[in-house]
Amino acid sequence: MKAFVVDKYKKNGPLRLADMPDPQIGANDVLVRIHATAINLLDSKLRDGEFKLFLPYRPPFILGHDLAGTVIRVGANVRQFKAGDEVYGRPRDHKIGTFAEMIAVDAADLALKPKSLSMEEAASIPLVGLTVWQALVEVGKVKPGQKVFIQAGSGGVGTFAIQLAKHLGASVATTTSAANAELVKSLGADVVIDYKTQDFERVLSGYDVVLNSQDARTLTKSLNVLKPGGKLISISGPPDVPFAKSLRLNLVLRLVMRMLSRGILKKARSRGVDYSFLFMRAEGQQLREIATLIDAGVIRPIVDKVYPFAKTAEALAYVETGRAKGKVVVGVLQ
Repeated sequence: MKAFVVDKYKKNGPLRLADMPDPQIGANDVLVRIHATAINLLDSKLRDGEFKLFLPYRPPFILGHDLAGTVIRVGANVRQFKAGDEVYGRPRDHKIGTFAEMIAVDAADLALKPKSLSMEEAASIPLVGLTVWQALVEVGKVKPGQKVFIQAGSGGVGTFAIQLAKHLGASVATTTSAANAELVKSLGADVVIDYKTQDFERVLSGYDVVLNSQDARTLTKSLNVLKPGGKLISISGPPDVPFAKSLRLNLVLRLVMRMLSRGILKKARSRGVDYSFLFMRAEGQQLREIATLIDAGVIRPIVDKVYPFAKTAEALAYVETGRAKGKVVVGVLQ
């Protein structure tokens, strides 16, 4: 099969189109013909080697974390899917590789594709959808009447998070450029801050949950918009000890995580708020719940561009500019 591979860890390193062996499936796996995949900054970070201490891959490896496609065949233990089913998913860590024509995915990581979406639209959902679900539902436990601040509202995570937070009954504030203000308002944002001319730290206060996706300076400023007992959930770091334990990292790496998060944890405690780092996990059951919301019209995908498979590297470069509105998708099966 054709696939885009990383030959070595290197910042802004190239992707190479290669002939790779067809995937072999185990008893719990599903072999999927990939129709579409999506680009995430996580792909860049893996290629650059930022996560190789705790999420190592042996080059050459295939990038890609989102898929929508058709089941080719299933393993001996799989009962919930059959050949011909249209599915979507985010393969679990160490089994990624959706920049390819096919992939073997653990059945527990897949769900039936939302019926109302095209393959390209469905491929835009899994990673950001699971990230937001786990941040707002699992960790944040957002309730009706609460106030939620979502950074970078016009991005892939932001466009999904605004919609889910509104569905959960929250009042939502977000940052974006003036050019994207109408987009985030159409998704349900109640307070829109132009990050180029306004300082959210001076505008917002008394928030229950902040979803941080930006740099360390923004992370620290986010503490100041939370009320006592509020929750700061970061998907951009720094990683903390509970994250290290969840990956069963050794004591040395746990110590590293403790040192990385010590500063923000100290500041959070001094303000009476909670800090946690979220690195989303694959979860088919949550994708089924998300599909129900999508088919009910509660959440709609926002897709900026769809690239052909041959231009996967160009799609990744575009995402790295930070200018995408919503998600960038690659059509694999033409």
